[in-house]
Amino acid sequence: MMPDRTTCELAHLYFNPKMHKDGIPVRPIESTIHAATTKISKFLDKILRPIFDAKCNDATIIDGASLITELSRYNKKGLFKSTTLFCAFDIRNLYTMLPQEEH
Repeated sequence: MMPDRTTCELAHLYFNPKMHKDGIPVRPIESTIHAATTKISKFLDKILRPIFDAKCNDATIIDGASLITELSRYNKKGLFKSTTLFCAFDIRNLYTMLPQEEH
């Protein structure tokens, strides 16, 4: 898990604008592909990922198709009513793994 001094880099910080919001706020993104903590992060992910997936599997929606499938199940159970409320929200500071291709 020791970082390789020949390939290790400082993290790169950049910002993505949220064009759909008033005042166009930005979302900070930190690219840590070659950071000193990459190997320890991958190690911890291997340990924690199965636990997280097992506990959150029933409540996880991963994409639009998954959302439609879950809404269909909800409807088939008779739980989808005209009074059903939907909520949209932003999550901040959540650990995410975004697949990225290195060039």
